[in-house]
Amino acid sequence: MRKKRLSLEQTKAWYGVLFVSPLILGMVMLFLLPLIQSFRFSLSSIQMVEGGFAVLPTGFSNYVSLFASNPDYPRLLVEGVVNMVVNVPIIIIFSLFAAVLLNQKFKGRALARAIFFLPVILASSALANLDISSLVGGSALSGSGSGDGSNMLQSFELKKMLLDSGMAPIVVNYITSAVDRIYEIISSSGVQILIFLAGLQSISPSLYEASKIEGATGYEIFWKVTFPMMSPLILTNLVYSIIDSFSRNKINTLISQTAFKTFDFGLSAAMSWVYFIVVAIILVISTALVSRKVFYYD
Repeated sequence: MRKKRLSLEQTKAWYGVLFVSPLILGMVMLFLLPLIQSFRFSLSSIQMVEGGFAVLPTGFSNYVSLFASNPDYPRLLVEGVVNMVVNVPIIIIFSLFAAVLLNQKFKGRALARAIFFLPVILASSALANLDISSLVGGSALSGSGSGDGSNMLQSFELKKMLLDSGMAPIVVNYITSAVDRIYEIISSSGVQILIFLAGLQSISPSLYEASKIEGATGYEIFWKVTFPMMSPLILTNLVYSIIDSFSRNKINTLISQTAFKTFDFGLSAAMSWVYFIVVAIILVISTALVSRKVFYYD
């Protein structure tokens, strides 16, 4: 009996399964099993005993104590969500704007791209752990220097100017808060700029040529051609930026200190699970809203 040969699409599908099988195996062994174990720890009290540790089931007492007797965790969780809501849209807008500029042809374009990606290197964990203030002088980077007062004065003047122009206070506060965190935003935008640059360079030049023949202006070309073609990457960068913002905040430090300094592994696991659920809900809502406007070009 002759075996039925696989079609081209089926062959490609099996090749895909073959290539992702190491990732699936690693996810099961290195992620799924520890995830189940951490959930078990979150419902237990871990006590050190001779020769190891004992897991004593306590139900949801760790989750209750998070919000009933822990003053730091709820505050840091709310701060993390608020910072994400404020920073992520600004990072996406700035990254797209910078990528469009860096995609233009001009002298020194390679150097300009390297400069925009430099904050990613400077914000790496190796350099972030250095005590920069001790290297350049504490007053330069601390809040007690004269530079901080100058920045506060400039922010106040910008806020006053925008309010005098008739702009809504909530918009003014959003803009001035973005200006105050300009370094944080730039240092978090390097990867997104690279992704947008790759997307811009993959857009067919024939689309721009056809638009120019039809008499479209540069403004119309951006909103009718560039922006729709970049919408899948906007969704990609949105997911990346949300995860990146939650992976670099004080909650992770609190979770680590609870586990390895106070040795309360059950409470630390409960913190991690609440944090995981909050991030998952935000990702689901964000992707569901943005994916409706994503344009896929065939």
